[in-house]
Amino acid sequence: MFGDGLWSFVVIAGPIILVAALLFAMLRNRRTPRQEARTEQATRELYKQQSAEDRPRTP
Repeated sequence: MFGDGLWSFVVIAGPIILVAALLFAMLRNRRTPRQEARTEQATRELYKQQSAEDRPRTP
């Protein structure tokens, strides 16, 4: 009998706990527009720097 109750709990509560954990993670990892803009600017600067380093140097 104990196994049936435990299995029922796992089947019913498992997906609920999983969805709650996913929602928590998604809400916790959101970025503000300011953070997003800062990340985009830093990425553009890195690409520009890498592009300059990749150009062949002429003597």
